[in-house]
Amino acid sequence: MNGEHVPDLDFQKEPESIIVIDDDYAMRLSCSQILTKSGFQVETYEDGARGLEAIARLKPSLVVVDLKMPGISGMEVISRLHDGDPCIVTIVITGYATIGTAVEAMKAGAYDFLPKPFKPDELRLIVRRGLERRCLLLRARRAEMERELLKRRFITFVSHELKTPLAAVHQYLDVLKHLGDGKTSGVDREVWLGRCLRRTEEMQEIINDWLTLAKMESERLSRRRIRVDLARIIPEIIKNYEDLAAARGISLRSELPGEGYLVWGDPNCLTVLLDNLIVNAIKYNKPEGTVAVSGEVIDGEVTICVADTGIGIPEEYRDRLFDEFFRIKDTACEEVTGTGLGLPICKRIVSEMSGRIDVNSQVGVGSVFSVHLPACREPDEQGAKEEAASESQVG
Repeated sequence: MNGEHVPDLDFQKEPESIIVIDDDYAMRLSCSQILTKSGFQVETYEDGARGLEAIARLKPSLVVVDLKMPGISGMEVISRLHDGDPCIVTIVITGYATIGTAVEAMKAGAYDFLPKPFKPDELRLIVRRGLERRCLLLRARRAEMERELLKRRFITFVSHELKTPLAAVHQYLDVLKHLGDGKTSGVDREVWLGRCLRRTEEMQEIINDWLTLAKMESERLSRRRIRVDLARIIPEIIKNYEDLAAARGISLRSELPGEGYLVWGDPNCLTVLLDNLIVNAIKYNKPEGTVAVSGEVIDGEVTICVADTGIGIPEEYRDRLFDEFFRIKDTACEEVTGTGLGLPICKRIVSEMSGRIDVNSQVGVGSVFSVHLPACREPDEQGAKEEAASESQVG
């Protein structure tokens, strides 16, 4: 796990590499011809020592090894080759096949056992199965590494994101503790309490985003599938942020002509999606700026755009906008708080609804985030049943 390289899972980039180790020249030649004709890259070696050296150098996907060889035996090769690549697959071939040797080879780490003599198709089949097994092992290994990375991110997340507001709250409370009973103490107390509340709200936002991210890692965010008219829920969402926008001198408005912005989805997830985009548009805006939510329905697709007249996004940061924990390092953003999880959550929600999210931005002019979702046509009988089932589960 510590810096360990996981091979690429795309087997189409180059032929799979296979090493055959057998002291019988005819067997090495036969295996090489069979597997090369099947599109694999094959190298053969006559003893275990040379075979192990080649494995360390070439890092093959699969090894075919004979058990009975002079010098380093096939069993020792099996026990040693996983030191460099725990996902390497080993197939044992031998003319002395017994249940005992098969069990011993499997315990040592072999994937399968093929007694000599064997037919070409038998070798091809067992090799392909072995490579499928390797693919599963690599995917599992990668998932394990991603979970480990997530844990490390959590430690960093807690230490950097929660430590600062907690320290600030502690400092504010200490000030409150030492406030006297003078004429201005009441006013001062209100100021410091307000600062405490803002910091605790910031921590709540961080924790909520983290919980949403944890849910993303383990399951689908969107479980419900009902018809939602975005033209109805967007004005309600905008009302929730009118005070925040007004406090920053920003004009917040909806520009959705009429109704008919129907999609299949989870209203709660759609609300989270739009919440994040609208809040970002307000946070990263300029004083006296504008945030406009508009939409259109074209060719079976509903598009909702959240446009601002804010600071814009430098081009070098745009490819990483939807990465977890990523935040723009720019002097114009120093005062903006956040976790770097809002946009990844948005992207996950949109992806689960078979849509996409795009961004168009110009530094100093503003940004437009566009959400494209499949339009919901009039539901057929099956769609109506799904909608009714979803609503009954929620009730």
